[in-house]
Amino acid sequence: MRLSDLKVKQSAVIHKVHRNQNGNNAPADLVASRLETLGFVPGTKVQVITKGIFGGDPILIQVGFTRFALRKVEAEKVEIAMEGASA
Repeated sequence: MRLSDLKVKQSAVIHKVHRNQNGNNAPADLVASRLETLGFVPGTKVQVITKGIFGGDPILIQVGFTRFALRKVEAEKVEIAMEGASA
């Protein structure tokens, strides 16, 4: 499941941040690298606070005590597992 699929007020745990979408020879994804730098790392709890009115963009995400507004395409890079579910 992807972070962009999470509903408002739902929590999950980050499983993986997808760095390359087009195979092994693709250049490193700078957005994915930045997400990891900001704290989107495996094992971290995330929660969707709210979503935009039109198409759900942007998505307000809480990681720890920090909130981030992400576009859907950015949130799709983060693979999650629901809390209490095996990854």
